[in-house]
Formats: sequence, C-alpha cells, structure tokens
Amino acid sequence: MADVSDPKIDEAYQDVRSDKTDTNWLLLDYESDRSDKLKLTSTGSGGLAELREQLDDGKASYAYARVQYANDKESKREKFVLIIWIGPNCKVMRKAKISVHTADVKSVLRVYSIEVPAREKDDLKEEPIIVKLRKAGGASYDGV
Repeated sequence: MADVSDPKIDEAYQDVRSDKTDTNWLLLDYESDRSDKLKLTSTGSGGLAELREQLDDGKASYAYARVQYANDKESKREKFVLIIWIGPNCKVMRKAKISVHTADVKSVLRVYSIEVPAREKDDLKEEPIIVKLRKAGGASYDGV
C-alpha cells in the first residue's frame, strides 16, 4: 500500500479543484526509492506544459490536473485528469508496485474524468488529452 496520508496532498487537491485559485496541477512523488510514502512535490498554474517539465524520467509519479477547453466559441469546460507517470528509466520494482499504489492514490485524488497513463512526456500533450476528454464527456458537436 502507498502511504498518502500527508495532509498537504489533500490541500493541494482541493486547491486544484477550486475555482478561486489559479493552481491547475499537482505532482506527487515517492519520498525515496525504497519508500512507499508519497509526498507533494510541486503545484503550478501553467497547465500540462508546465507539469511535463517537472516529470523525472527516473521516477514514477502521480499528477492531477485541471484542463480547460472550449467546445465552441460560446462555451468552456473544465475537466480533471489523473496522470500515472512511469518514466522510461524508472526502476523495475517501482514499476511493479504502481498498479497497487494507484488504487491508494485514487482514494485521495478522487474526482477525475479520465486516467492518463504516461511513459513519455509526449503522452501529456494537451491536444490528444482534450480529444479524450471530449469523447468521455459525451456531448461533442464538432465531430470528435
């Protein structure tokens, strides 16, 4: 089991979900290579592009992001995305624990529209994620 008891994790989660702040992502990392305790590494307001820059190729991390997109010129939507990052140089034993630990992370980062497994930073480009969000949202009038 992953330890997600750090109160800063829930505070950051509430911050990302709040309409009153600019914070639109958070990143969780393990305290050390041998630890199963997760800690809040960083938060930001620069969207998925800024989040991608924070990811370490040698780590497994979890991220939560608010993504805003327009269905047409009249409407904007905000949806939440859970990201499971397994860097290309992540150690084998850490990779093996991710599927079990993801369930624990989901108990804290509860509300999201889609889950995005990411192995390369390009997996977190905004446009393909928006396409997935539109499909998950059900009502799409622009042929996507």
